[in-house]
Amino acid sequence: GLRNFGVNLATLSPGAVSAPRHAHTRQDEFVYVLSGEPTLVCDSGQTRLRPGMCAGFAAGTGNAHRLVNETSQDCSYLVVGDRSADDNVAFPDDDLSAITGPDGTRRFVHKDGTPYP
Repeated sequence: GLRNFGVNLATLSPGAVSAPRHAHTRQDEFVYVLSGEPTLVCDSGQTRLRPGMCAGFAAGTGNAHRLVNETSQDCSYLVVGDRSADDNVAFPDDDLSAITGPDGTRRFVHKDGTPYP
């Protein structure tokens, strides 16, 4: 089977968000909208996406992003990302970072590196 990237089908209900705004150090991410009209929120602003549209996020750019469903209909989309072993994730709007250890285990810590209890 495939080992270097993953593809997930995601659905956002009205009012839902995909995740906290985040940016990966090593993992490229790509989203492709299947249905509905989610709003892409990233460092450069907000963009309403429509079916057939896509957005890509290159690793290491620091461009924090997420999708928000501000409509009254569900939004479905594909998320494609690689499986970089040493990927870390920054969450600029929250006191949160995700750090991947040498064994591939991801742990969540405060921005200063102290662990959550």
